[in-house]
Amino acid sequence: MADLNRRTILSGALAGIAGSTLVNSGVAGATPPGGLDWARFLSGSDLIWRRVPQTWYDGPFLGNGFLGSGIYQEPGRNAIRFNVQHTQVQDHRPEFGSLFGLARLPIGYFTLEPAGTITAIDWRLDLWNAELRGTLTTSKGSLSLRAIVHSVRSLLVVEVTPSEGERDFKWVFHPAKAVSPRTDPVFNKPPPAGYTENPPAQLHTSGDTQLSVQPLHSGGEHVTAWRETTRGSVRTLYTAVAWSHPQRAAGAKAMRAVRSVAPLWTLAQEHQAWWHTYYQRSFLSISDTRLQSFYWIQLYKIASAARQDAPVMATCGPWLEPTPWPATWWNLNVQLEYWMIHGSNHMELDAVTYALDKFRQNLQDQVAEPYRADSYGIPRTTDMALMNGAGTGTSGFAVGIPGKTSPTPEVGNLTWALHNVWLSYRHTMDQRILKNVLLPLLRGAINYYLHFLAPGADGKLHLPFTFSPEYGENAPDCNYDLSLIRWGCSTLLAETPGDPLAAKWRDVLANLVPYPVDANGYMIGAGVPFAKSHRHYSHLLQIYPLYEITWEQPQYRALIEKSLEHWISFEGALQGYSFTGAASISAQMLRGDKAAFYLGELLRRFVQPNTMYKESGPVIETPLSAAQSLHDMLCQSWGGVIRVFPAVAWPDISLQNFRTQGAFLLSASREQNQTRWLKIRSEAGAPCVVRHDITGDLAVRDPHGRDLPWRETAPGTIEIGLRRGEEAVVHRRSERPDFEVGPVSPSGPSAPWGLP
Repeated sequence: MADLNRRTILSGALAGIAGSTLVNSGVAGATPPGGLDWARFLSGSDLIWRRVPQTWYDGPFLGNGFLGSGIYQEPGRNAIRFNVQHTQVQDHRPEFGSLFGLARLPIGYFTLEPAGTITAIDWRLDLWNAELRGTLTTSKGSLSLRAIVHSVRSLLVVEVTPSEGERDFKWVFHPAKAVSPRTDPVFNKPPPAGYTENPPAQLHTSGDTQLSVQPLHSGGEHVTAWRETTRGSVRTLYTAVAWSHPQRAAGAKAMRAVRSVAPLWTLAQEHQAWWHTYYQRSFLSISDTRLQSFYWIQLYKIASAARQDAPVMATCGPWLEPTPWPATWWNLNVQLEYWMIHGSNHMELDAVTYALDKFRQNLQDQVAEPYRADSYGIPRTTDMALMNGAGTGTSGFAVGIPGKTSPTPEVGNLTWALHNVWLSYRHTMDQRILKNVLLPLLRGAINYYLHFLAPGADGKLHLPFTFSPEYGENAPDCNYDLSLIRWGCSTLLAETPGDPLAAKWRDVLANLVPYPVDANGYMIGAGVPFAKSHRHYSHLLQIYPLYEITWEQPQYRALIEKSLEHWISFEGALQGYSFTGAASISAQMLRGDKAAFYLGELLRRFVQPNTMYKESGPVIETPLSAAQSLHDMLCQSWGGVIRVFPAVAWPDISLQNFRTQGAFLLSASREQNQTRWLKIRSEAGAPCVVRHDITGDLAVRDPHGRDLPWRETAPGTIEIGLRRGEEAVVHRRSERPDFEVGPVSPSGPSAPWGLP
């Protein structure tokens, strides 16, 4: 099957759908909240600095999915660092593996060096305009600054207006060594034998432009170009990064980017227009102001870190710092990083679908040769082209020699990543995603499993030893893999029942060994109990996010509760995403207070002052997945039912244009612990089943007040006859609610994020 190219996806399945919600169709639910002062509302979530940030974990951050800058004090110096990093900049020596030979490479940073000693700062990261503004005060005066990473251009722009005593401040660029960040002294991971540093960067001047040219042993280069302009007392630094491989063509591109520029006020108009459109695609407000601000910062963060055609996010997004993980991780990180795009109505950020389609040949080529003809797989870690580089064979059953297994045969990662693609399909109902990306890749991922499933003495199909991320012990019949096999076969049968392999998929579903369970709940696998603290919920995927075993099945409630409590009771190795997983499972159990407790523990114990996160080094999946946990509390749409406010913990909530499975846009209002109304707009004409808690006789009408066909299928559950493009309004018949959506009243004050 021919691959989708960039133009096909960008102009079609995802970008078109994302943009459609902005069209003023005359239907209230399809437009942004009317009359909302967006600038004022989002300013309540701005990050504030009254103390000088010292690290990436407490400083401002700017980005556009490619170029990123983290801003904080240069360690041990009277200077402010503006990092310059880029998601396409990596090494290209596959013989040394993904963590060294294909690792992301640091580029360097600027230091803003004032004439006087820094004595104070007053900074604001303005979310609405995606801009850092403020003042740096020194012993000789002050420096007023504005900084953006442009939303659609590869440009970092910093405008500085100095007072008279600070007119002699300076910018200095510091190129970094082009080596894997794993070699940083903090982590001191020894490189493979034969690995050498790339040559030093070469500094050049071309007219009014300066360049740092970084050649690579493997060919190609990355180039940082910058120039400074002066208009009156205002000095503006323009910086661009370009990458090319295997040719050396980045210099000309970087120079063009910094030379064909306008004043910041002009660039800012284009930049702000993108961000303003972005934010208005959906709206969410809850009475917990601290969590609400956190949520909007995550929306800012993911748009700073992701674009559809940008590389799938590596562990720290575009803000590369010293890290033991300078690659893209596929055994949890990627999946969690992108979940929030669906409910928040930002399909334009879906790099997972784009990359799995674009680089599908690499998914086949990295499967061990005996299985390559019909199978797909992905290693645990890859570069931006989904390559691992460490020999042949994905991290699966075999590494090229029949009968020889990988030390950690982690097989399910591609199937789990394809669940993200399935979510993108279900939230849009776009047939191009289904037929051109999901079905062929999922068929190949399940085929890989089929090579190794074998009947046991009990007549059931069993798996050999595999690895459940990241428990540390291999086991046969791993629940991680069994859950993904069941989901994959069920999805294939549902979407392509006439496939020649359909009989095989049915046989697998009928005869696959049950999930290994003991007195404490779900085990890691056969013979391997869950018996130690473990941050990953890989053995519980059948509960979440696959929703195969659910709280709505009474026979499983005790098992779900026991499994969750046993897993989360082992404190030692729990990390931030342990608490987001526990929150989302609790939300499925309809326990809003418990879900809110887990999110509160996450914020209190793990999230850093600027909402970033660390485990040994910087990683960004956990705060982003916390936004999805909040989504799970406010709306769940698995299994063909849209559950409105299923597990809430706040008395007042507003939603608008929340995207659900079935390609619906949901708006709803909750006041004083009661849902007042909901609106739902169908983009695809899928069956519309809604579970709600509105009491009394219902009115189900179109926006013009005309009754729509509907029926109650169970207490609190209705099916509405909605065709594509139609909208239903649901409320208590005796009321005439105000359908305007806006910020809800806060439950109390909270400190802003940052270092206020």
